Amino acid sequence: MDDESRFLFIPVGSTPARLFGLDATERACRLAANAGFESGDRARASDEGRGALLANMAFAWDPAWLKVVAAKPASVLTFRGEPVLAFVPAGGGAEAVEQAMLGNGGSLDGLEPIDAEMAQVSYDELRKREQPFVLPLDPGNVEPVERAAYDASYKGVTDALTLYLWRKPAFYLTRWAAQAGVSPNAVTAIGALLCVAAFFLFWTGFYWLGVLSGFIFMVLDTVDGKLARCTGTSSKWGNVFDHGIDLIHPPFWWWAWAHGLAAFGTPLEPVYSTMLLAAIIIGYVAQRVIEGLFIARFKIHIHVWQPIDSRFRLVTARRNPNMVLLVGALLFTRPDIGLELVGLWTILSLIFHLVRFAQAEARAWRGEPLVSWLA
Repeated sequence: MDDESRFLFIPVGSTPARLFGLDATERACRLAANAGFESGDRARASDEGRGALLANMAFAWDPAWLKVVAAKPASVLTFRGEPVLAFVPAGGGAEAVEQAMLGNGGSLDGLEPIDAEMAQVSYDELRKREQPFVLPLDPGNVEPVERAAYDASYKGVTDALTLYLWRKPAFYLTRWAAQAGVSPNAVTAIGALLCVAAFFLFWTGFYWLGVLSGFIFMVLDTVDGKLARCTGTSSKWGNVFDHGIDLIHPPFWWWAWAHGLAAFGTPLEPVYSTMLLAAIIIGYVAQRVIEGLFIARFKIHIHVWQPIDSRFRLVTARRNPNMVLLVGALLFTRPDIGLELVGLWTILSLIFHLVRFAQAEARAWRGEPLVSWLA
């Protein structure tokens, strides 16, 4: 395999289509840059003796295909017989492939075909295995492509609220933000302000306003990542900003919720409240530590080891499932019981993770490899 830095990503053809507010060719080059590829043209590739990853701009495709094709020199991704992406080694006839993509004859001889309608790909980053999309790009109707790109950016293993409840509204928010030129970091910043607002509202016992602020923040927490992936504007800083907030804020919310009980009129006995809050926070931190140790020890995420782990991720004691418990109790004007339910569920979730880690260790001691069921 040629080193990724040695070949160029080359868009072939042109289209007036705009995806997520971006010129389709510009977006394709951004996606390629995020995947680690440098963009150029065929003349430059020829002059510098470099291989070429040619992309037919009559089609839109999941960025996962870039690395699939790049891992197979002298290969071509096809959709219903039409060339979509082709990796042509230096001196391998890039001009003939370009002409074939443009419909001017040309040739795909010597390239191994990859049928886009048959292949399955594992996404380690997004914790899923599926068939990446390839779709013809119709300038008059780009929404099907935008929907496919949005769905492709979604994690396959996450909590139930993110996966099912606000998936559709988050699509429209992502689309609007992209067309309005709002950056993912700006969405994260707005979400961060709402996250802080929720903390102070919980602290003062204004639970319903806090839930509203927190709910909008949770939706925006989905939007920023999808916006970055769909527009090719992912960055290390944005990733740290987004995930840093996600990691740090939940214990502060539970602390604020416990403090606000007195103002709401349902206080807990101080010592019991402290013990309950300690159990929630220690349990949350312990689960995060177990997840990190599992990755370090077995090189896979604990939630993608076996199907039961992925199903448990839907409801494990993270922020979103915990908020369901809190809001459910709040409907009966008993936010104190909600906090107790969060404490109980946190302990049960921690026990589940400890058992799964122990089972993984036992398997490793027997010399059996741990492989994700998505692999």
